[in-house]
Amino acid sequence: MTNRAWFAVLKQINCPFKLYMIMKIGLIGFGKAGKAVANVILGSKDFSLEWVLKNNAEPGLSTAKEALNIEADDASIIYSRSEMEMDRFFEMYPVDILVDFSDAESILQYGSSAARHGVKIISAISHYHDDQIAFLKQLAKTTTVFWSPNITLGVNYLLFAASLLKNIAPDVDIELIEEHFKAKSGVSGTAVRIAETLDLETESINSVRAGGIVGKHEVIFGFPYQTVRLVHESISREAFGSGALFVAENLKDKREGFYNFEDILRPYFFSQASSLS
Repeated sequence: MTNRAWFAVLKQINCPFKLYMIMKIGLIGFGKAGKAVANVILGSKDFSLEWVLKNNAEPGLSTAKEALNIEADDASIIYSRSEMEMDRFFEMYPVDILVDFSDAESILQYGSSAARHGVKIISAISHYHDDQIAFLKQLAKTTTVFWSPNITLGVNYLLFAASLLKNIAPDVDIELIEEHFKAKSGVSGTAVRIAETLDLETESINSVRAGGIVGKHEVIFGFPYQTVRLVHESISREAFGSGALFVAENLKDKREGFYNFEDILRPYFFSQASSLS
């Protein structure tokens, strides 16, 4: 029996040791990013991918581990969203956390049911309309809801650090550059988020489209006689998966409420600063 299977057995028999508690995850969306996230979850000993919901099930593929050719003990069963009544689905296939890498409309389909069943929601959707954000905040009155347009840990570290530096030097010159693959249309949601945080006009964002760049964001601070550059570059989409699991780990003891990366990172920044003082 593998370690993952043994931990799962211990959980089922209500083993009291925290070490053996595996968090059950449901994944919505199985495109390029969703598959990369599934790959990371399947490789984790602390999380179990229970199921994947996608628009249409692929003929001949019944599990995510089969689709990705990965050996794992996770069930990772692929279901079609169009065939599911969501309240019944969460009753039959309970999970601790739901990770959404699908589209902005999905939250309207599953959100209320997930909240009613006490499922924590992690959304990595790049863009929501105002009414959809309002709906997320409404759900947060019942369950734990986290939303970040970019869920990679590195880019959110960049955003938080850039915000702190801007507070220290509010009149510094700032330039923002974002680079992505040639086929990507529009300005990246992450770049817009950085610009908003730093009080920059989104029209001033410098965009580069070339080749197969996964994603790169650079913030340049121009001081007299010196510059500071904060750069984040995604090497592969698996960074989304490691970011999602970092969030999941930090949400497990959170009560109902609406959270973002700043809520999670702030204690790390300032507890470290306090220990150095």
